[in-house]
Amino acid sequence: MTKHTDHFYRYLREWFTVFLPHQRAASPHTITAFRDAWNLLLRYVTDTRQIPLEQMTFGVLDRELVAEFLDHMTATRGWSASTRNQRLACIRSFFRYAASAEPTLAMHLAAITAIPQKKDPANTTIRYLTTGAITTLLATPDPLTKTGLRDQFFMILMYDLAARDAEMLTLTVGAIDTRRRTAELIGKGAKPRRLPITAETADHYRRYTEAFHAGSGPGEPLFYTTHSHRKTPMSDDNVARFLRQYAAAAHQINAEVPERIHPHMLRHSRAMHLYQAGMPLEMLTEWLGHADPETTLIYAHADTEMKRNALARITIDIGTDAAPIPIWRDREDIIQRLCGLAS
Repeated sequence: MTKHTDHFYRYLREWFTVFLPHQRAASPHTITAFRDAWNLLLRYVTDTRQIPLEQMTFGVLDRELVAEFLDHMTATRGWSASTRNQRLACIRSFFRYAASAEPTLAMHLAAITAIPQKKDPANTTIRYLTTGAITTLLATPDPLTKTGLRDQFFMILMYDLAARDAEMLTLTVGAIDTRRRTAELIGKGAKPRRLPITAETADHYRRYTEAFHAGSGPGEPLFYTTHSHRKTPMSDDNVARFLRQYAAAAHQINAEVPERIHPHMLRHSRAMHLYQAGMPLEMLTEWLGHADPETTLIYAHADTEMKRNALARITIDIGTDAAPIPIWRDREDIIQRLCGLAS
């Protein structure tokens, strides 16, 4: 490891302030996601290598360390293959920019480029909570405390909207309309979408804003932390921390609640519950903000597998040798839902 600092931070600053917003014309949402990814990587380096931030260099961020970081986040945060590949692409983009500005850095770019992308398994298993587990989890925070009130409302709103973590953290006070009972989310690619919220969620919003946003303007972050008397959007680290805390407590009450959960499980849970309640897949695609309708098929697959497993358990219980369920029957159900023929 080199003992002197190189131009790492100079190029990182230029990448964020010049290249991404002006040359690439990246959206503010994309830049925020990239900044979060780099904050996670640099924090991982300081925590695991005990290297101060001021001593960070291109040489420190070698192939082994970056691959280890991606594997760690996948294991601890439940990153999907797609999320992991997006974070890797973000890191590669910076190294590509730095190498174009200083060709001697091409060796570092080559090392990062050699990290393979992760392929999605053929049959992706969705981890989601039952409705009973969701009820227990959402009831765990103490709303009589200010922190408990905030955490409970965050989880209720995230579940109600089936929102991504990043979409929740970019919400503003004015994004919720309690009269129309709607919420305005900014999804991937800065694409907005308007979703309904329940009357109960609207009531929780009123209680939350009375405690946290007295006198706040509509543009202020809905969920925030205070640094130097200034409100800044809450970090995804904070969300992951309190979710783990409440999941561990809720598991003691209801074993259906996993001891460890990650924010995306609330999104998966709501999506599965909407699908199981009869929402057509094409409508669920719009609700979730999926650019590719094929992505939403994972919920149909998961629901089919759940039904198949339930039938298998019943067959075992009654001690019969029932014929296997024809595969076309499950596919017919999926086709009907895709075509909007099933209610």
